[in-house]
Amino acid sequence: MREDGGAHRDGRGRRYGVRPRGFSGRADLPGAVLRGGGRDVARRRGPLSVRGRSYAWVPPFVLLVAIVLLDWNTSGAFRVLSWTVLVPGFAAAVCGVWGTAVFAGLAIGAYVLFDSAWPHQYRIGLPDFILVAVGSALAVLACAVRQRGERQRRHMEDVAETTRRTVLRQVPASWGGLDHAAVYLAADAAARIGGDFYDIQPSPAGPRVLVGDVQGKGLGAVEAAAALLGTFREAGYREADLATVAECLELRMLRHREHARALGRKESDRFATALLLGFPDDEPDIVKVVNFGHEPPLVVGPAGVRQLPDGDGLPLGLGDLAGPGLPPVRRARIVPGETLLLCTDGVTEARDGTGAFYPLAAELARAVAVDPRTAEPDRLVDYVRRGTLRHCGGRLGDDTTIFAVRRTVARGPAVGGPPT
Repeated sequence: MREDGGAHRDGRGRRYGVRPRGFSGRADLPGAVLRGGGRDVARRRGPLSVRGRSYAWVPPFVLLVAIVLLDWNTSGAFRVLSWTVLVPGFAAAVCGVWGTAVFAGLAIGAYVLFDSAWPHQYRIGLPDFILVAVGSALAVLACAVRQRGERQRRHMEDVAETTRRTVLRQVPASWGGLDHAAVYLAADAAARIGGDFYDIQPSPAGPRVLVGDVQGKGLGAVEAAAALLGTFREAGYREADLATVAECLELRMLRHREHARALGRKESDRFATALLLGFPDDEPDIVKVVNFGHEPPLVVGPAGVRQLPDGDGLPLGLGDLAGPGLPPVRRARIVPGETLLLCTDGVTEARDGTGAFYPLAAELARAVAVDPRTAEPDRLVDYVRRGTLRHCGGRLGDDTTIFAVRRTVARGPAVGGPPT
């Protein structure tokens, strides 16, 4: 969500590559499709690697051979052997320290061997030897500095990944009797996580779903999202009435703001739009919705696409501006095969080069008409992900969450343990 408050992946995969049912990252650009029960492993590969085997040594080796052959086949008046200084410099960019050191030794050895093979009057001599030797030493040093920076970057990525796993926990397949898939697209690809949040919490009264977007960015937004999710996981399990869960969320946001205000933070006026859904066990064709100023859900099914009524509530944290009372709990009928699509405004406010918004409902209606299976949660979130990135040319202006959920077709009573 933007700072001005304008309207604006859980399962298998990772941020680096898309899997049909997994959390992925930047394939078309950033993104992640998640489906319950999978692993979330980030495989780090070095440059120029194929099937886990590195071929980074090939380009500098080819360059060295090319320079030696070119020098050997030129006249004595035009010598290029000193160009071997480029070899360890190239290796420093793609190889490790030991690989760069090997190429530095090869460059110096090639210089000495092939320069001494020429008659005395055509030899380049000591000055260029010093150039190659010093350049090789500097290349090894530069490679060491590069690898140190890469280690620090990987450490920061691990920290960000741990934060993401803590805030946006993995949700098992068919968790609480719901089929689901989600996509999380961070506008800042290095950050991996922002103020968007989502989760499913089983309860004795039926599973509950929370999707939302905290106003602003940075660690403050992540803290607010973590606070709301913690409250949802506790109250969503223990409270039988969905309205009480909504009240707990509002109170938690107000307490979080008060804490930020006591610390003197600028984000003491932070708020969050959110959708709170309940799937009651005793009413299998009903979904209950509490809308805290969020984009209303779309219902996508073989029959087409429809939108649930707009919410008339204020965002979480602003309920005191409307006097007593919270957004009402509204009921909607969902037929078998229909999927609820919940998005943050990174989708609805995605713009193309002309400034036009992404026509989400119209695009989905056409896709479902062509292939009704598009309404399946994993297919649906992947379709919206690709469409959003295509529409905005991969330039996301805001963190984006795409969450699709529907009741599992064959389902008994929900068995939900205490919140985790």
